[in-house]
Amino acid sequence: MRALIAAHVALAALSAPAAAQDFIPFRSPTGNIHCMMFSGPEPGVRCDLRELVPSFPLRPAWCEADWGSAFEVLSAGPGAPVCAGDTVITPGAPILDYGRSLARWGLTCTSRESGMTCTNAEGHGFTVSRRSQKVF
Repeated sequence: MRALIAAHVALAALSAPAAAQDFIPFRSPTGNIHCMMFSGPEPGVRCDLRELVPSFPLRPAWCEADWGSAFEVLSAGPGAPVCAGDTVITPGAPILDYGRSLARWGLTCTSRESGMTCTNAEGHGFTVSRRSQKVF
């Protein structure tokens, strides 16, 4: 029963206004994709994959951290892989069910069985899944 109540509270957090929130964590139903939407001077969303077949295997010379398993799109401009020495993986983050979307700060993420797609108002963003990652 507690798990059911916790699930309802977590889902309510996804649909509640984000008035005082600066960060909104969520994850795919499988738990392989974890994302964090953030406000601030330049709102954005970042998603990290736990397991993947990398589509961006060549780390740029300037990146001395992990490459190709984290992706980000800001409120303006294209999506991109992130040179990441940290993670947005949040144990217990609310699940964004397949077919559902989360929209805040001019950004939208949609969860599908085929992966997570996040876009800004310009139509730029990324689609990530275990099998492939694409930025646009």
